[in-house]
Amino acid sequence: MSRRRTLGTKKKIALLVSAATVAGGGAFVMASTSNATPPAPKSAAESTACLGLATALGNNQKFIADQQADPDAQSEARIANRQAVIEEIKRKQEASGCAVGESAQDSQAAQPSQPAQGGQQGGQQGGGAQPSQPAQSAPAQSAPAQSAPAENPGSGAEASGQQVCNGSTVTLSGEDGAPAASSNQFPAGTKLKVTNLDNNKSTTVEVTSVSGSCVLLNNAAFEQVREPGKFLIRRAVIEKLG
Repeated sequence: MSRRRTLGTKKKIALLVSAATVAGGGAFVMASTSNATPPAPKSAAESTACLGLATALGNNQKFIADQQADPDAQSEARIANRQAVIEEIKRKQEASGCAVGESAQDSQAAQPSQPAQGGQQGGQQGGGAQPSQPAQSAPAQSAPAQSAPAENPGSGAEASGQQVCNGSTVTLSGEDGAPAASSNQFPAGTKLKVTNLDNNKSTTVEVTSVSGSCVLLNNAAFEQVREPGKFLIRRAVIEKLG
């Protein structure tokens, strides 16, 4: 009987050793799995959501740079506010799996100057014809000057529904509060209607602050027109209502 008990004990020890080995192997596998390299963050070129956040970050950085270059009595408070907004955007980038801190300037700020640049490039490419091309472009440039008076009367009585910022994308400013917008083209108090053509949702907001873009919507306003998971509206219609 004692011999059987001894053998039984040895078997038990062997089984315990085997179980410990298996458990250790499982723990090693779990540790190896947990130490696996996390997926690389997405860039703005890879994700529309990341592009929207990068654009929002870039617009706020541009606004800060403009305030620092030409400060006034309110610049310090504005800069502090936008720095807090930038930190919030970075948190959203991390939560969305985007590259944190990636910045992209909104192309809409450069669009108005593109025709002029095209004219200059055309003159430069003309080689020997450069003197004649500027002379020819002068009357063409006078045409917008003639159309400006025609727009001025309309801006007073016919401003309602006037489409503005043609070709501009719309993103969020990252600011909290009631639905509102910020702009570098329209003064505070201007009412703008923003329509997202991808889902036919629209919102009417009032410009309450200055930004580095034609129009930026704050968080509450952007939520009213956004598509789920996106932080950029590529196809937008912006109307000035007054």
